[in-house]
Amino acid sequence: MSTARPSPASFRILICDELAPQAMEVFKSKGFEPEVAIGLKEDELVARVKDVHALVVRSATKVTRRVIEAAPALRVVGRAGVGVDNVDCDAASARGVVVMNTPTGNTTTTAELALALMFALARHVTKADRETKKGGWGKKGMMGTEITGKTLGVIGLGRIGRVVADRALGLKMKVLAHDPYLNSGAAPMAGIELADLDTLLAKSDFVTLHVPMLDGTKNLLSKERIATMKKGARLINCARGGLVDEAAVLQAIEEKRLAGAAFDVLAEEPPAKDHPLLGKDDVIVTPHLGASSNEAQLAVAVDVAHQIADFLLDGVANNAVNVPAVGAQDLREVGPYVVLSEKLGAFLAQVATAPITKLELTVSGELAKKDFRHVPLALLSSVLRQNHDHGVNFVNAPLLAKERGLQLFERKEAAHALYQSCLSVRATSTDGTAHLVEGTLFGQSPRITRFDELELDLDPKGPVLITRHADVPGVVGLLGTELGKHKVNIRRVELAPSGAGLATGILALYDEPSAAVLAALKTLQPVRDARLIRL
Repeated sequence: MSTARPSPASFRILICDELAPQAMEVFKSKGFEPEVAIGLKEDELVARVKDVHALVVRSATKVTRRVIEAAPALRVVGRAGVGVDNVDCDAASARGVVVMNTPTGNTTTTAELALALMFALARHVTKADRETKKGGWGKKGMMGTEITGKTLGVIGLGRIGRVVADRALGLKMKVLAHDPYLNSGAAPMAGIELADLDTLLAKSDFVTLHVPMLDGTKNLLSKERIATMKKGARLINCARGGLVDEAAVLQAIEEKRLAGAAFDVLAEEPPAKDHPLLGKDDVIVTPHLGASSNEAQLAVAVDVAHQIADFLLDGVANNAVNVPAVGAQDLREVGPYVVLSEKLGAFLAQVATAPITKLELTVSGELAKKDFRHVPLALLSSVLRQNHDHGVNFVNAPLLAKERGLQLFERKEAAHALYQSCLSVRATSTDGTAHLVEGTLFGQSPRITRFDELELDLDPKGPVLITRHADVPGVVGLLGTELGKHKVNIRRVELAPSGAGLATGILALYDEPSAAVLAALKTLQPVRDARLIRL
């Protein structure tokens, strides 16, 4: 891992959507000079991204597979906002491109919009406004309901859902919440009650959605579920289009089973002019205003600029949706172990006699108390990189491992018998063979301390010769003599019996021997095998 900080001038950043001007100020303060190209269509963007390292978008620009594949230098896509529906995250992950969003900047603004729509539904605000502007002054059909004392059902208790729940409690509402990702038991917020989805729908006077669009949440409120909602309830969706069966909502309103609905998001945006929801008085439709406040737009613009800069300069992927983010301080502490993990993976991949199918990583000692999520990713990346013809990095390594049937298991141990911190990896191959390798740091330098039964002190750099030979006197002399003939100098030698009258030799070399030299070593009478690995 290089400690040299790259120059900001070496990176091209392309801003594709309107951002608050403070974002440009952040970039320039850190030495970057982004390019701005607003409103590019896919073909135009494909033609523009060849040498671009970072794309900055909001919701308008679509970062498709074609765009990603046309950008071999692309390292990161930054979305100024929460949802990344406009970015092909699968394509990005396959190419090792980090996708990051800015999840906190929109939180309060979106929560407040949901509450505003709830009030508007409760008191027929939009309907009354339309009728008054047409010249009417009647109150027929305008009988509303108070918020106080009513039950609000919050589906999704993430950042935005929690703000909505907190504000609703302040309005003296009863709050039910459902979130499939929360463990059963006590609610994470005082004053709310957790419930399963069916119970929430049956008991809530108002229902608001705050979940992402995933395979498991698509059409979450289906026709069948909408039919179970409390009679006279009102529905608010400020999350994602496609979470709700819009036709079923319309039918429920027409049949007077629901009193109203408000949509800031729709399955198709913008909607067709004849979309049936647009003509209903008891339905409010707003044009995806969730993040549309001055405060939110400033926050997400500044956030995305800082995140892109931090990633390009320091490799810290804050708020990445397809790779774990590790703080700068943790990265400094764990970074040398990331290098060590890469070395252990490269060692194992080269000594294996068949493709590796299982890796068992044990993290011991002080390192186990830290955020070491980059360590297993480094191990996977290194193993895959040895035999993969595509670029492998922390982003695409899990996907590539899954495709190749490579499993990684992790465990932690509070202490190690010999070292303050230690990494131990057992690799099992398709032919049933297994190898164990361990390593630690001497100062800040990685060392391999064990290979199978052989205790080592190996500085993992440069060429290393591994031999299996008869456990008899004079073998090291023969190896040294043969290498000496070809001007190959030995840095260090480690030897240990390996059973059945054989021994293992680890010879760290200054120079890499040619294929002919390696072949000559294998002809030596005591030598059963000689393998060169590169670290």
